[in-house]
This record gives sequence, C-alpha cells and structure tokens, in this order.
Amino acid sequence: MTVEPQDIQSRDNPLVKELRALAQDNTAYRQRGRVWLDGDHLCRALLARGQRPAIAVFGATGWAQADAELARAAPRVVRLPDAIMASVSGLESPPAMGFVVDLHEAPDLQPEAPTVVLDRLQDAGNVGSVLRSAAAFGFTQVAALKGTAALWSPKVLRAGMGAHFGLRLVEGLALDDLSALRVPLLVTSSHQGEWLHRATLPWPCAWVLGHEGQGVSQALMQRAQAFVRIAQPGGEESLNVGAAAAICLHASAAARL
Repeated sequence: MTVEPQDIQSRDNPLVKELRALAQDNTAYRQRGRVWLDGDHLCRALLARGQRPAIAVFGATGWAQADAELARAAPRVVRLPDAIMASVSGLESPPAMGFVVDLHEAPDLQPEAPTVVLDRLQDAGNVGSVLRSAAAFGFTQVAALKGTAALWSPKVLRAGMGAHFGLRLVEGLALDDLSALRVPLLVTSSHQGEWLHRATLPWPCAWVLGHEGQGVSQALMQRAQAFVRIAQPGGEESLNVGAAAAICLHASAAARL
C-alpha cells in the first residue's frame, strides 16, 4: 500500500536541514546515525539487497513519476517542492528523489571474513571504487584505518554505486585493531614478493591497500604474511590504488574457480 506523502514547504524545516547536512557534509552521518542516498540507482540498490529506508523523499516532479517500488519503499514519505529538493543535494544535477537510511551500530571485525584493509586512502572516488571491487569479487568486509576517507560520506556512497549494502564496513580502526583478523594479510609491492599471476593466493585473506601517495605504512607492512607484485610490462612506476585493488581482488576470486 502506498503511503500518503507528507508535504513540507519550508527550507527551514528541521528535516530539510538534516537532509542538507547528510547530503553535503562528509561526516554528518556519524553524529546523526543515518545517511542520505541520492537518486534512483542508489535507492534501488538498497532495495535489491532486501534493505529498507526510514524515509523516502521526493521532489514534486519525482513523486508524480515514481513507480510503485519506490513509492512504497518506506514507512514515511515526504514530498518537497522541486526547488527545495534541489537545494538538498550537493550535485549540479540534483536527483528527483532519495532515501534516508538508518545506520546500525558499528560492527566488530569478523575474524575470518575475506577482507579489504584500507590504510589511509584519501580520495573518495578511489574508496568507492575499491568497495565496488570488493563486493564484486566476493570480499565481504572492509576495514578502514583512521585517516581513510569516511566510508559513508556522500561522495564515497555515489562512487560505491550500491556496494555499501553488500559489505560489512568497519571504520576508524587503529593498527592494533587488525589483530582481530585471523586471515593472512597480503600487500602489493613494486619491489618485493612473488608475481601476482604466479602466486598461490590463500582464501580467505585480507588485501591491504595503502595511501595514494605514501602507500602502505611500514608498521602495517611488518604485519604482512605475503607480498605480491603486479606485472606492469608497460613500465609505469605504479598503478592507481583503485586499479590495483581490482586486479588483486579479481586474482583472489579467479583462484577460487
């Protein structure tokens, strides 16, 4: 049954202010315990994982065009004038609708889960890309050390394209927190270790991906069980961390087939 929408007409309404903060502030979700999903694709990705939003928000035009899946998705539906809906989003082309999703309490690390460890990755696009690769290649947990871009920030959510909803995300970790993992840590290196395409890769495992400029910290490298190198016959010095992640995680997935 479709829920009758609640009309809000004021830019100063408390919910509108909250939506604006969630959509435009990278860390607002940490204080508020909820996130904003911009647009049709992210919202449908949430529903495809069997999850439901707390609130569905539509611009007037978006509500008029909404199909039953989106219109019935939430127990509370809010309709905003298109101009106010546009003011919520930080995008140049604002979406016609979005979801507010309540976050669960931060989970603990699962010791034996196939994991991707993020060591101070800064770029939201890179982080989102790594999350997409993790979800695609069968890794179920992402462990982000302090200094990594906020995993639920608006930019990372958009770059993740829905991968968030299939992963166990644990952030704000200290190095010693990784001691809870009971899977081998694998680190890519440009100067040591076996070639990736020849390596026997353990499963489950934890791939460690480092800062875009500084790479994996020395302290974390000392915890690694194995180092691997990606063949680069073209001669480039290094790969973008998102590209390296996709190659390594795919290699783990292919080794299981």
